[in-house]
Amino acid sequence: MIKRELKVNLKGFAVWTGTVLVLLLLIYMVYPSIVTAENGKKVDEMVKAFPPEVLKAFNMDIAGLDTAFGWLKSEGFVFLYLIIGIYSCLLGANILLKEESEKTIEYLAALPITRRRICADKIIVAVIYILAMIAAIGAFNMAALNISETPDNKQLLLLSITPVFPSLVLFAFGLFISTFTHKTKKMLGISIGMVFAAYIFNVISEMGEKVEGFKYLSAFTLADSRSVITKCEFRPLYALVSAALFAVFIALAVVRYQKKELV
Repeated sequence: MIKRELKVNLKGFAVWTGTVLVLLLLIYMVYPSIVTAENGKKVDEMVKAFPPEVLKAFNMDIAGLDTAFGWLKSEGFVFLYLIIGIYSCLLGANILLKEESEKTIEYLAALPITRRRICADKIIVAVIYILAMIAAIGAFNMAALNISETPDNKQLLLLSITPVFPSLVLFAFGLFISTFTHKTKKMLGISIGMVFAAYIFNVISEMGEKVEGFKYLSAFTLADSRSVITKCEFRPLYALVSAALFAVFIALAVVRYQKKELV
């Protein structure tokens, strides 16, 4: 079952990961010619003209844009969180549901395996691919930046790990929501909407103390990249919350799927 799922989901993993790596490659090739040492200071001065809330939302108050690593710590990781988050949420939303839409659930039902086993194998495969995507992107960033400049490798390594926390939560939540429907097309819009809503809530929470509570509605808060950039460390609480939310949504999804009427 696991081998089958690895094969079925390999193409999607390759397309998503390959696309991200190509985009990063293009950025790393073009960035040095656009932001040179000469105009790098001008770019930073221009950026400082933005409202403090905007700078904080994109980490531009603690990371400059005069180097590719500075871009990655600010706008770059916003892009990566969104892309990896969308991939993870879509994977969670479809990995069980596609068996119904493609009518292969009848084949699985004929096998001597339980629904719990089906869920477990699919979850294992999904987590493997999510972690593999994050690892591939992290390794590429590490190699590319060390060729072009001298980044703080410890900070870069920790930043490369941060997408794990929101992505696994978004995957588990997408898996849980998918047990309430039978249509994959419906889940496509819902999944993308959930990820962008989580991102918007995270941005809003940086706009001031009055709206700080919105961070509790966003999985991206769990990435906590600001602590990595400023202190070069994770906050253990965020890792624990991520693990707890992942476990809760996975458990709810499995319980729901065992009771779901399959078509």
